[in-house]
Amino acid sequence: MPVTEPGHRHSGREQRRTLIGTGIGNALEWYDWHVYGIFAPFFAQQFFNPDNELSALLSTLAIFAVGFAMRPIGAFVFGRLADRKGRRLAMLLSIGMGSAGSLAIGLAPTYASIGAVASLILLLARLTQGMAHGGELPSSQTYLAETAPPERRGRWTSAIYVSGACGMLIATLLGAGLAALYGTEALEAWGWRVPFVIGGLLGVYALFLRRKLTETHAFNKERTSRSAAPQRPSVLRGMWQNRAAAGRVIGLTAGFTVTYQAWTTAAPTYAISVTKLDSTAVLLAEVVALLIFIVALPLCGSLSDRFGRRPNMLIFVLGMAVLAYPLLLLARAGRVWQLGLAMTIALLFTAMCASIAPAIFAELFPTNVRTTGTGVPYAIAVALFGGTTPYLQTWLASHHAQNYFTGYNIALLLIGALVVLTGPETRAKPLE
Repeated sequence: MPVTEPGHRHSGREQRRTLIGTGIGNALEWYDWHVYGIFAPFFAQQFFNPDNELSALLSTLAIFAVGFAMRPIGAFVFGRLADRKGRRLAMLLSIGMGSAGSLAIGLAPTYASIGAVASLILLLARLTQGMAHGGELPSSQTYLAETAPPERRGRWTSAIYVSGACGMLIATLLGAGLAALYGTEALEAWGWRVPFVIGGLLGVYALFLRRKLTETHAFNKERTSRSAAPQRPSVLRGMWQNRAAAGRVIGLTAGFTVTYQAWTTAAPTYAISVTKLDSTAVLLAEVVALLIFIVALPLCGSLSDRFGRRPNMLIFVLGMAVLAYPLLLLARAGRVWQLGLAMTIALLFTAMCASIAPAIFAELFPTNVRTTGTGVPYAIAVALFGGTTPYLQTWLASHHAQNYFTGYNIALLLIGALVVLTGPETRAKPLE
């Protein structure tokens, strides 16, 4: 299998193949999760008892969190596969499994037709997606980090969140379009199925593109040296030896994932279902915020390639810690434009971290455990903190205790600041 040699300058065609091949699967992962969050207010009563609207919504968001709980398992299974058999194989299997889960939700019968079994189907589909997507992100970000030129790794790996945000943007546009064309009643009756079916079918296209990717030089070099060794190295032993790096991944991810989920999933969901703002207007406000976020990502990645990873991370954690309460007040002011402005500001700061997180994580681990070492602690942090964010934020807000959630977010951001200040600068670190 052809590989990219160290020092090789990628042609425009090779760059496009790498970026699109990794990006499309990652975009579908984020599309799947965001579609669920956006359309939860519309399909909640299709899978749970419709007599209690808030209870049905909270049950739907609870399954959103349970799906995240499978991510650490998926990160270990697919990460081990990627570290043993190759990044490309893990990327192919993860996208296929995630797409199957999306199709299952889109075609599932409702609570009215089969009762609680509908809730079970939704749960199993989300567990399948959670496992698949737990392996998707570490596999794709490791592949991209190992392929990128060291001096441009921050900018290249920003493509992970560019593609992810594009997936979210497509999901949001689809939600806004369906809401504008058909209205809330149609979305609750059948319109919510459309984005899940689309996501499943796009997975087939993603599989076709990824079949053309080549394995990375760093992995092939490590595999060659491994075959010459008298004993195969243990992935678990390698993770234990790099436990400090794993702890840094968790510390950096906790505040980031809560902030990201709070402003991209929980905030619009709350505005639509609880505040009762116009769903089309809310989703269009998020579209604007996501577009600005997408533009900012590669710029922030380039800044880290020039000045280092630590300044970017400090701007994010300290900036969001200071602005958390003012942005909450702005978002709760009761106007769509104020919610949109709050989301935009939050995502601009988040771009400083999101653009370079894949590069930082890859730079913390050796090649033989890079995917597993990155994926498992990241997935644990996302499951514990990010996956519970929409439920926790909605529940606290319904009890007029939103300030507690904001304080919790600030505490996690300050932990991230401590990790940054005590950690190494990894800019342009060789991944050979």
